[in-house]
Amino acid sequence: MRFDKIDFTAAYGTAAQLPPSNEAEIVFSGRSNVGKSSLINKVFNRKNLARVSSVPGKTITVNFFKGDGVYFVDLPGYGYAKREMSEKKRWAELMEGYFKSGRNIALVIQLIDMRHAPTQDDMIMLNFLRETGIPFIIALTKCDKLNKSETEERRKALISELADYSDIKTVEFSAVKGTGVDEIKAAVQSSVALK
Repeated sequence: MRFDKIDFTAAYGTAAQLPPSNEAEIVFSGRSNVGKSSLINKVFNRKNLARVSSVPGKTITVNFFKGDGVYFVDLPGYGYAKREMSEKKRWAELMEGYFKSGRNIALVIQLIDMRHAPTQDDMIMLNFLRETGIPFIIALTKCDKLNKSETEERRKALISELADYSDIKTVEFSAVKGTGVDEIKAAVQSSVALK
């Protein structure tokens, strides 16, 4: 699979707008400000494919990118407390509409900030993915922001924090240093090959 062939195709704000799912979809999911756009840009070696924002909760649509025989889907971040109630409701309906419409999901890349324990929203998402049987991996973002001893501390803590998911592939990722990029690409390729 070529990772240099990718183009933004469309953004959808409601579940009713979502297009039919004809090809395999690789999905990026995570809370607001976890570094989703940075990860997407690094994996595809593009500076502004996904817009990086300093304001959390900026992505409020499901964004589709056409890749090499596959679609890449950037979901809006969850857990942003300052969102209006109506906006949270629309987000929930959009997510439910996306995941429950029989889409051809090959893999979900679930992002969690390595510096902190997974949030309650992170755990809800992990539980949902496990219960629905959707294949997923966990990308631990911002690993470059930890020093050596902090990294070891977080690795130890994550063993118990993610104990229920010890069978799931976990990748430490840095958009700055490129750590984990090859592992994520390999997971994407093998998941698409299975579809």
